This record gives sequence, C-alpha cells and structure tokens, in this order.
Amino acid sequence: MSQAIEAPPGGFEQIPLKEYAEKAYLDYSMYVVLDRALPSIADGLKPVQRRIIYAMSELGLSAASKHKKSARTVGDVIGKFHPHGDSACYEAMVLMAQPFSYRYPLVDGQGNFGSIDDPKSFAAMRYTESRLSPYAKVLLSELGQGTVDWQPNFDGTMEEPMLLPARLPNLLLNGGSGIAVGMATDIPPHNMKEVAAACIRLLGSPKSTVDELCEHVKGPDFPTGAEIITPPEDIKEMYRTGNGSIKLRAVWKREEGNIVITALPHQVSPGKVMEQIAAQMRAKKLPMLDDMRDEGDHENPTRLVLIPRSNRVDVFGLMSHLFATTDLERNVRVNLNVIGINGRPQVKNLLTILKEWLSFRTDTVKRRLQWRLDKVLNRLHILEGLLIAYLNIDEVIQIIREEEEPKPVLMARFNLTDIQAEAILELKLRHLARLEEMKIQGEKDELEAERQELEATLGSTRRLKKLIADEIAADVKQYGDDRRSVITEREAAQAMDETALIPTEPLTVVMSKRGWVRAAKGHEIDPSTLNYKSGDGYMHAARGRSNQQAAFIDSAGRSYSLPSHTLPSARSQGEPLTGRFSPAAGEEFRAVVMGKPEDTVLLASSFGYGFYTKVENLYARKKAGKAALTVPRGARVLTPCMVDDPANAYVVAATSSGYLLAFTLADLPELSRGKGNKIINVPPKLLKAGEEEVVSVVAIPEGGKILVWAGQRYLRLKWSDLEHYSGERAKRGRKLPRGFQKVDRLEPEL
Repeated sequence: MSQAIEAPPGGFEQIPLKEYAEKAYLDYSMYVVLDRALPSIADGLKPVQRRIIYAMSELGLSAASKHKKSARTVGDVIGKFHPHGDSACYEAMVLMAQPFSYRYPLVDGQGNFGSIDDPKSFAAMRYTESRLSPYAKVLLSELGQGTVDWQPNFDGTMEEPMLLPARLPNLLLNGGSGIAVGMATDIPPHNMKEVAAACIRLLGSPKSTVDELCEHVKGPDFPTGAEIITPPEDIKEMYRTGNGSIKLRAVWKREEGNIVITALPHQVSPGKVMEQIAAQMRAKKLPMLDDMRDEGDHENPTRLVLIPRSNRVDVFGLMSHLFATTDLERNVRVNLNVIGINGRPQVKNLLTILKEWLSFRTDTVKRRLQWRLDKVLNRLHILEGLLIAYLNIDEVIQIIREEEEPKPVLMARFNLTDIQAEAILELKLRHLARLEEMKIQGEKDELEAERQELEATLGSTRRLKKLIADEIAADVKQYGDDRRSVITEREAAQAMDETALIPTEPLTVVMSKRGWVRAAKGHEIDPSTLNYKSGDGYMHAARGRSNQQAAFIDSAGRSYSLPSHTLPSARSQGEPLTGRFSPAAGEEFRAVVMGKPEDTVLLASSFGYGFYTKVENLYARKKAGKAALTVPRGARVLTPCMVDDPANAYVVAATSSGYLLAFTLADLPELSRGKGNKIINVPPKLLKAGEEEVVSVVAIPEGGKILVWAGQRYLRLKWSDLEHYSGERAKRGRKLPRGFQKVDRLEPEL
C-alpha cells in the first residue's frame, strides 16, 4: 500500500501514477461494460438503443405516424440523451431496422437501410426516414405509468428512463452482441412463441429446470431462416451453461436440375459466398459446377442458383463439400453475458435469464397497478367531494357567493379535504345539471369496482401471475410468428478429396531419360514421337486418369508421387522431376507408374529379385520419397509392370542370355516394400562378372501372349508356347530359340 501524500499549499493532489492509471482504467472499463457494450436483462437494450427508442417515442414517431428523417431522430438522441458520434448512433438505429439483423425489428425504415449482401451499405441519415415499428409498443406502452425509474440526462436539463418497461423478454427475442473490456456478449435471437411459452410455464412452475424449459425453447431462431444442425443435447448444454455455439447451414432445394439456395446462415453475405465458390471454380476445384448466378431481389433477398455440369453430378456430395469449404455453413458463438437486475454483468443460463426477467416484469406490473390504484383512489376521493356538493348544491353556491374565502368554509361545513374543495370550486356551471350527477355516480361505481380488482390483484400472487401470463399471451397473439430456423439433424459436412474434384480424363504421363516429365491427354499418343531436348529421349510412360497420382521410381528403388493433373502439357517439353523431388545425389529416375490406389504392380531388380504390391504403397508425401524396392549393389531397377488380375496372373522373366521362366504370381510375396524373393536364377559368378542379368520381368493373365524383343526382331509366344518355359520360381528356366538369346525386353501383347 502506498502512503497518502499531503496536498501542497497550492491545492493540488499528488497520487502515484500506478494508482491513478489503475483507477482510471477500471472506471473506463466499468463504463464500457455498463453503459455501452452489454444489454440489460430487463429490456434487452444497450443505452444507445434505449435512448433511440425513447427519443423516437418523444418525437411522436409511433407505428401509426408518418416517417420522419432519420437525421431528426439522431439529432434528438445525441443532443438530448447520448452525446456521442452521430454515425455510431445512426448505425445502431439502422441495425434495429434491418429485418435480416433483428428477429423483431424495433424501427420501421423507409429508404436504403442496407441489404443482406452488405448490411453497412445504408444511405446517409439525411436521405432515409424512420419511425417505430408496431413491436416497439411492447417496450413503450407502459412507460408513463410509473413503471420505471428515471434519471437526469447528461446535462441535467431533462430526464430519461433508466430502463424501458418491456412486456416481453426482448433480450432473448432480438439477442445482441457487444465487446466490452475483458468480456463480450453474443446472444442469439429466439422465437417469441417459444420464449413466451417458457415464461408462462415458469410462472406456473417456479421450480422448472433448464431441460423442462427447453421443451418450449427448442433453440435460437435467426431472422434469415437457415437450418440449425446442432444436436439438441448440445443446445440444451448451451442453455445450461450460458456458453456454446450454434451450427447453421444454408437451406437449398432442387429446381429444374439446378441447386437453389434460399436461406443463408445469420450475418452471411450472399456476395461473399459467391466469391468463395467462384474462387474454387477458378482453381478448378469444382469441375462438377458449370455456372452460378445471384437471382436475389426485393421479394427474395436470398436466391443463389448453382448450375451443375450435368444431371449425373452428385448434388448432395457437392453441397456437402460447399458446406465444409464456404460460409454456407458456419458456427455462431453463444455467450449469454448480460447485465442482471442487480446491475452486474454475468454469464447466465436460460433459467436464470427468464427468472430475472419475470422478477423485473412482476415488479413492473406491481408498480403499474399501484400507480393506477393511486390514480383511482385520488379520483374516487374527488368524486366523493363532488357528490357531497351536488347533494348540497344550493348551500355550496350560497357559500361561494357570499364568502370571501369560500374554500376553508366549504372544508369546515362539509368536512372536505383541500383537494375535494378545490375540485368543487373548479366546477363549471354547466356541470351542475342533474344528468352530471348521474354520470359522477356511474363513474364512481366503475372506479370502485376497478379499485377492488386492483387491490385484489396486488394482494394475490396467484392473480398477479395470471395477469402477467395473460398479458404475455395477448402480446404473442399480436406480434408472434412461426419459427424460421428449422432445427434438424444432418450429416457432418465433408469436403471432397482433391482427386474427387478433378475431372477424370484419360492421361498418359511421359518421362524422358533425363527425368523430364509431362502429361498428354488420352491414351492414343505414341510417346516416342514427341519432341525431346537435345541429347534427351523417351524413357518410360504410364497410362492412367487425370485424378490419379503418378508414382516415379529412381535408380535407388525409392518412390515419389504427385497429382498427375498438375503436370505440364505434352505440347511443351515438360519440367524436370528434380524440381518437384529431392533424390539422392547421382540417382536418376527410371520409371513411372499410374493406376488406382488398390491396383497391383510388379517390381523387380536386374539381380532377379522382386515382389508385387499395391500402387498406393508407392505414394510418398515427402520430397525425398520413400524406400520401395531394395536394389542390391550393382543391380538396376527393372521397368515395373501393372498386374490386371493378381489371382490369375503369371510372371514371365527373361535374362540377357536368353533364359525364360514362367510361373504363377502367387509364388511371389506381396510386400509394401523390400527386396522380394528370387524370381529367376542367374549364377552368382555371371552376375558379379556382369556377363548375365535379368533384363525384363512382366505379368500376363492366364491365356495371354507375350512378345520377346531381341533388337528389331520379336518372337510371339502364345499361352501354349509358354507351357514349355513354365517351372518353379527361382529356377533357371529354358533357353529361347536361336536368334532370340540376346533378349532386350519382354512385352505383354494386348
């Protein structure tokens, strides 16, 4: 604690900077919390909103009056009650007039008050006109009936209400959001019928739980009408704790083969959604979508039309992807942080909010009834005096004519009070008629009956609750409507895999000897006829689809992969694979593989070892690739071969000395990576000396044919011919005919 320092003779107070800064910041933060950012639980309004509504009522801008310039209202608000910026005040008024922002608008605007596409595109206040909406009567109708406390305005020249006597829980009906110092609030709007039903239940059963109230309040109800897909249990948990989130999803339908979006999540701009979809179309991530357009107008503010490329497009899958990747689905934060009836901010659950509002409403109704009772009693008191005067009218007239001070004489003669005597003296001569006496007696009887009713209501908790419930029901009948945001169960949105979004077109990936790669559309292209750089030439090609991965194998047996649709066109000379991958120094790319992830490919090395595996096992995420085929020192990678039907496939292997061996694929192991098993036997001495090696290993279906190439000549071996070369795996095989013992490669004949 710091010691207080005496003020010097000059009268200045000196305090430590730390204490001054701390006090100043706390004062500022409390001002922001209480007088700017957070709404009151009583009327659901922030001070600026309350002052706008009150100022408009004082200007006579009721729902039945003519519209007046918004600048007139703003001028009154900032000049009399709210000395802040006019633009901020006008924006607060515009927000209360936008039917897409407020569930039950408080202001009826005429002119440009913004659009759902751009809520802040409203015209200047000198152009627009406004008045109060019919619903605003719920907040103002009891204002002059002694229901609320009043406070001086900022300069003390007039008074303003501290709260408005809301007949319905406007806090939940219209919601609100705000950011204070160290806290924030996000209250979603709700349906009037549901909230009123919960209030009436709570009046009848004060011990109701949140779960019981949720039988009436199913969830928020947003003005734009999007679907709420949050599970009901999560909504109940949100109401139990006062914190959570609501997941909103756009509403759509099929119309003449097109997709028509008719409702968007709260505070989502149609223009922004169109931009998000257009960005995906430009990036070729939505090939199933042909076009889109915004057909929104005054009658249908939200109408986005998406045109699929064909009627075979899976529209449900497409919409699920758009929900996951655009604002067609979004989470709305919920934080029920409000200023309670005790004047303190706190996060409250649904039960607490309704209980506190009903407490406020009960006090308001009591004050209104007591105010009316006081008025009735005062009038009855005056009527009693008037009746005495009528019964003694001649004597009263004589006293008034003859006495200089008739008032004390009347009071003494007829035992009247000052108020009664004053009322008698203010009577007009025409009110002395006999008929007038009958009217006074009739009025007295009516007021007496009203007095008894008021006293009975004030003296009975049950009758008071019934009155409150009846008034809530009457207001709901006048202003209530059906729910707009349907609560439904939907499957979670799932973004499509990138490969599923790519057009599935035939593609041929061509790789050159120096590792340059490109892709040609179709399977009819002859890769050897393409143009290559000087000193380069055709190495290998693979046929597949544009939505498949292309896997590459280098001389070390490592595999690499990339999406084939990202490769440059075959019209160019391609790009080097070293720009996409990082192979070890000295290693070169030898082959390319394409197919479905579940397809089978046969891998082998020139030392006669190999295995078969799934194509997906060759996919690698890293630029450095991953180990696939273990290549013994001195050996090289042989060209991989796709296997069409692994269950009925045969392996055919040939050595450089003309030995050929055929056996079933099932004799080889299926591995994800490794060296594999021996396919055909080559004497180790010949391997080491480099005199003989395995030159080709292919797989053919049962009954297939094979071409044995030796230079420019080839030998066609039918299935019946291959029986001569059949044997057990890892055997030497049999010699090919003379002239074909210098084998270059084997090719399955299609």
